[in-house]
Amino acid sequence: MTTHTRLTDLTVRLAETALVSAPFHLADGARLDSYFDEYRLASDPELLRDTATAMAGLVPGDAQLLAGIELGGVLLVVALSAATGLPVVFLRRRPKGYGSRRQIEGASFTGRRTVLVDDVVRSGGQLLAMARILRMAGAPVTDALCVLERPLGGRALLAEHNVTLNSLLTEADLPTPRKDGAE
Repeated sequence: MTTHTRLTDLTVRLAETALVSAPFHLADGARLDSYFDEYRLASDPELLRDTATAMAGLVPGDAQLLAGIELGGVLLVVALSAATGLPVVFLRRRPKGYGSRRQIEGASFTGRRTVLVDDVVRSGGQLLAMARILRMAGAPVTDALCVLERPLGGRALLAEHNVTLNSLLTEADLPTPRKDGAE
């Protein structure tokens, strides 16, 4: 089976499992008619493994660390870590309000070339904010990975800040989403 055939098969499986046609409200108030449900992806162990294996090929060869953004990126980064053997940090949107009070948890990150991981990239704002946090903490960030890229300016915004986005799929790669309600 060729790499293209495997990716085509994975694309179909991802769409069947995780692409949902139902109203979805974004944090900025915008509304989508369909969305990618990372929890459906993560709840299917074979699909999660196969997605991480495919994404492993997108990880730059000189990467030293993976960083998963809460919450969708955390599910993926653990599987991607298993597929690549790279250690992981987990990023919160805000520092934890109790306990460790940290915003970055996990492996040592200072000076380690770090690749951001998230499920879907739209505008790129969340990835850029996390890249800034990691950079200020001492982790060089020049790359980000996602399962799905929607064409809402994320790639260009990240590029303006020296972060290269590598996506497994773009919205154009996906078939029409299935009709589905909340479960």
